[in-house]
Amino acid sequence: MKVPVEICFKDLGLMDYKKTWDYQEELFALMMSAVAGQSDQPAKAGTLLFVEHPPVYTLGKSGSADNLLVNEAFLRSKGASFYQINRGGDITYHGPGQLVAYPIFNLGVFHLGVRDYVNKLEEVVINCLQKYGVSAGRLDGASGVWLDAAIREKSRKICAVGVRASRGITMHGFAFNVNTDLSYYNWINPCGFTDRGVTSLEKEMGHKIDFEQLKTDVKHSFEMVFGLDTYTLS
Repeated sequence: MKVPVEICFKDLGLMDYKKTWDYQEELFALMMSAVAGQSDQPAKAGTLLFVEHPPVYTLGKSGSADNLLVNEAFLRSKGASFYQINRGGDITYHGPGQLVAYPIFNLGVFHLGVRDYVNKLEEVVINCLQKYGVSAGRLDGASGVWLDAAIREKSRKICAVGVRASRGITMHGFAFNVNTDLSYYNWINPCGFTDRGVTSLEKEMGHKIDFEQLKTDVKHSFEMVFGLDTYTLS
């Protein structure tokens, strides 16, 4: 019987994007030092963070600024901020009602390459959606979790995935639209797409989702897909 991998788990609640990014970088640096043998602390499997952000747009290192359709002054007038960051992928939106998961994982412990790791992140959300009666999958050539992916005019993304990995240590993760205000996507080409839509679990179900229960369901899906034991950081 395979022994579950033990990781730390912390629900940050609602937190500013830059503050959370700095916290990720701190955990990432500590794990890099441990893996390199430059720390007195043993290398751990990782930490899983859950968070919601105030409205913010982030552009990955391989993305195009042209996919932001308005200027930053307009974003500020809408209470939103903008950051260019060091993950893969193009532009996406984070905001209240969206569950963002940031796994800072040591892929060596999980015996995973980056592509398999991204597949597992997608699987976490796909499996969780099944519990809500929503059938989801993947789109060839694109990351994330999609509904009706094979039908271009109906396809819509419910979860964006963008990660950074260096020496087998990960950061960033996924953004799962639960009760998200989708109007914020009107000002970008989400993930660089101009011909595919976005959606939320609320929109698909026709009612608000119990966000705390949803977080519990996603955490359980992480445990199942990655084979985890989790303990909560105070």
